[in-house]
Amino acid sequence: MRKNHGWAAFWQKKQYIIAGTLVILAAVGMTVLYSRGQEQERKQLEQEIAAEMDTENQNVAMEEETEADQVASILKPQTQSTETAEVEKESEEADSGQEEVAPTGNTSQALHFAAEDGILWPMEGNVILDYSMDSTVYFATLDQYKYNPAVIIAGDVNSKVYAVAKGKIQSIETNEVTGCTVTEDLGDGYLAVYGQLKEPEFAVGDYVEAGHVIGYVTEPTKYYSVEGSNLYFELRKDGVPVDPIEFFE
Repeated sequence: MRKNHGWAAFWQKKQYIIAGTLVILAAVGMTVLYSRGQEQERKQLEQEIAAEMDTENQNVAMEEETEADQVASILKPQTQSTETAEVEKESEEADSGQEEVAPTGNTSQALHFAAEDGILWPMEGNVILDYSMDSTVYFATLDQYKYNPAVIIAGDVNSKVYAVAKGKIQSIETNEVTGCTVTEDLGDGYLAVYGQLKEPEFAVGDYVEAGHVIGYVTEPTKYYSVEGSNLYFELRKDGVPVDPIEFFE
């Protein structure tokens, strides 16, 4: 009986051990399952957060792009207006500049010379040879008497020579007697001829106003070497020389 009782006690103890072991294993299994479940939930949560962040970033980017487009649409007309205003301003300045130098352009203008209004002196200086078509005058360089269709005005080299009246540059020629010679059409058959020049400021076809610089006095030609540097000035009416002195203001 004692033997049976001992065996029963042993078997009961073994059953306790097995039951305890199973409980432990079950607990471990539950822990593992719980940990795996938490890991899966954590991963799923991270994925959801990442997806939400991507969506939010996309929304922000779209909003920024929309705002940028709106700003660009607002600023573009202003920029265009500014550019247009600048172009118009430059055009106005160019027009203003053209108005100031209009006499140097080739714009067609009606020419009219009022003889009674007279002409300006083309240069400051003493008249060393008078106009004379009725009688001859003495030319020192040539050592002879001859008619003189112009007035010869003494002046230093580089002295400025001015337009005597409003007109149009008809020709710029060079000859051995008067050197570089500029002819200005004053209108109504009148021509002003400027000789012994250099560096003419205008081109053929340009319009000039009275007082504009036509050019500068240069070294005299061999025909006026004794007289020295000077301006040769001739005034013609219908191709015939007239006395400039009678027209000078």
